[in-house]
Amino acid sequence: MSSSALGNEPQHTTQPPTHPTPGLPKMGPAAWIALLVLLGAELMDMIDQSVVLTALPAIQESTGAGPDTVQWLTTGYSLPIAVGLITGGRLGDLYGRRRILLIGTVVFTTASLLCGLAAGPGVLIGARGLQGAAAALMIPQILATLHVTFEGQNRSKVFGLYGAVMSLANVLGPVLGGLLTEADLSGLSWRPIFLVNVPVGLAVLLLGRKFIPESTVKKADRPDLTGMALSALAIVLIVFPLSEGHLHHWPLWCFALLAAGLLALGVFLRHQRRKQDNAPLVPLPLFRGRQFSGGMAAQLMHGLLCGLFFMTWTLYLQRGLGMSPFHAALAFVLLSLGELAGATIAAKSAGRFARRLPQTGALITLASTAAYGLQVDAGQGDLTLLAMTAPVVLIGFGLGMVGGPLADLSLARIPHEDAGAASGLFNTAIHLGIALGTALTALVFSATTGGSPDAGLNRDAFISVLWWVGSLLALMWTLMFCLPKRTKSQTG
Repeated sequence: MSSSALGNEPQHTTQPPTHPTPGLPKMGPAAWIALLVLLGAELMDMIDQSVVLTALPAIQESTGAGPDTVQWLTTGYSLPIAVGLITGGRLGDLYGRRRILLIGTVVFTTASLLCGLAAGPGVLIGARGLQGAAAALMIPQILATLHVTFEGQNRSKVFGLYGAVMSLANVLGPVLGGLLTEADLSGLSWRPIFLVNVPVGLAVLLLGRKFIPESTVKKADRPDLTGMALSALAIVLIVFPLSEGHLHHWPLWCFALLAAGLLALGVFLRHQRRKQDNAPLVPLPLFRGRQFSGGMAAQLMHGLLCGLFFMTWTLYLQRGLGMSPFHAALAFVLLSLGELAGATIAAKSAGRFARRLPQTGALITLASTAAYGLQVDAGQGDLTLLAMTAPVVLIGFGLGMVGGPLADLSLARIPHEDAGAASGLFNTAIHLGIALGTALTALVFSATTGGSPDAGLNRDAFISVLWWVGSLLALMWTLMFCLPKRTKSQTG
C-alpha cells in the first residue's frame, strides 16, 4: 500500500503500484488502521444480519409482531442488500470507493438509531430496510478496496482476515443479541442491539475519512440507471413471493410474480449485452471465466445454508430445548470459536492450498452436520450444551475455512477497473442466498411447526433443516472444483 494512498487526499487510480506489495509485517501504522477500519465496517454490516436472531422472542413479545413480521426483520435487511449490492459496487468504481463507503456508513448509523427508537414493528421493519440499503453501498467497497490494494500472498493473508471477520460476524451477532437482550440495559430490552452501532459507525466515519485510500477507475462514466432499475426489479420479484408465499398458502399471484421476475432478469441480461461497450452495470465478460462464475455459485450456496441454518438453529435452541437467550448465545460462542480456528488456518495458509482448503472445510462441515443431526434426533429434549460442543465447534471450524479463500480465489483474476462490480456481484450472491435461505425456512421449518412453540415440533423441523443444509454443503463442495487447483504464485 503506497504511503500517498493513505493520506487525506483522494488518489484516483486504476492500476495498483508496479512495485511488490509489502508483506503485512512491514505495513505502517496508517495501513494497519485502514485495514482495521475496513474490517470493522464489514463486521458491523454482517453482525446486523444475525443480531436479531436471539432477540426475536423478546422483539415479538414487546412489539406484538406476528410470525410474518418476525421473518421480515431478517429478510427486510438482507433483501435490500441483495437488491443494491451490484449498483453499490459500480457506484464505488465510478465515484470513489471511500466516498461511497462513508455515505453508506452515515445512512447505516442513522438507520440503526431509528431501529433502536422504533415503537412498533412497522417502523422497525422500515428502519431495517434502510439499514440494508446502506449496507449495500458499504459492503462492495470493502472487498474492492482490499482487492486493488494487496497482491499475491499478502492479499491471501488479508482475505484470510476478511474471512475470519465474516466468520466472527455470523456468530457474534446472535451472541450480542442474546447477551444484550438478557442484560436488559436501562430497561431497554432488545434495543441496545441496534444502538451499539451508533458509536461504531461514528468511529468508521472519522477513521475511514483519514486513513482509507480512495480509488476509482480513470473515467467516471454515467451510471447505467436502466440496468440498476431492472436488476432491482428482478431480484424483488423473485425474492418477495418466496418470502410471502407460505403466509398466503401460495396463491396464483406468487407464481405470477416469480414468472415476472424471471422475465425481468432476461430483459436485464439483454440490456447488459447491448451496454457492454457503454459503461454497463455488469461487465458480462466477468462470467466467462469459470473461476468467478463457479465461485459466485458456491457463494450463493454458502448464503443459502447460512440463512437457513442460523435462523432455525436459534429457534430450535430456545423452543426445542428450552434454552434462555443467554444459553443460546453460548451455543453460538462455541460455533464462533470453531469458525475463528478455521479462519485462522485459512489466513496462515496464504493461499498455498488453493481450492483444497475451502473444499476440505465444506467436507468437515458436512460430516459434522450429519453427526449433529443424529445427536439431535437421539437426544430429543435432553440434549445439553456440553453434549453438543464437539459437532457444533466442528461445524464452525469447517465454515471458517471457506469464506476468505472462496473470496480470494473467485476474485483473483478480476481486472482492477471492474473490482467494484465484481465485488458487488460476489457479495450479492451470499446476501441473496441468505434472503432465499431465510425464505426457505417457511417451507422446511415453519411449515412443520406452524409457528407453534411446541418443543417436539421444533425439534422435528430442525432435523429436516439439517438434511437441506447437508445437501447445500455437498453442492457447494462440487462447485468449488471451478476454483483453481493451484494459486498464481505456485504456478509461477
